[in-house]
Amino acid sequence: MKLQPGDPAPDFSATDQNGNEIRLKDLRGKKVVLYFYPKDFTPTCTAQACNLRDHHAELVRKGYVVIGVSPQDAETHKRFEQKHQLPFALLADPDKTLIKKYGVWGKKNFMGRSFMGVLRTTFVINEKGIIEKIIDQVKASNHADQIVSS
Repeated sequence: MKLQPGDPAPDFSATDQNGNEIRLKDLRGKKVVLYFYPKDFTPTCTAQACNLRDHHAELVRKGYVVIGVSPQDAETHKRFEQKHQLPFALLADPDKTLIKKYGVWGKKNFMGRSFMGVLRTTFVINEKGIIEKIIDQVKASNHADQIVSS
């Protein structure tokens, strides 16, 4: 069953690049941008992360907490954070528990090849833990605008 706007966001607990445990229930009262991406250091994932970095202050002013999720481990996330000076948490999900819970693991096609992978998707979760918006046609270099526009 695919998540829809208006659904309660599935709760989660995961470790970020600094070893901190991040739990959705601890973020009640804040708007959460939970973005899923395939892999650190790839061109599109880097463009997306850097766009969110460049607009992070604006997102925070509007009340958002930005959290990235991919299957890489915390060490890889730490290198990615440091190289690109990312000011937000990157959750490690190597067993894909969170990725599957949000329904963003699926069939992808690239250069005539079909394979399973993370479907680049962003969930905007309101202060009450309800999914307000789902962005599944992510524009990596303009992603912050997609988040704040209605």
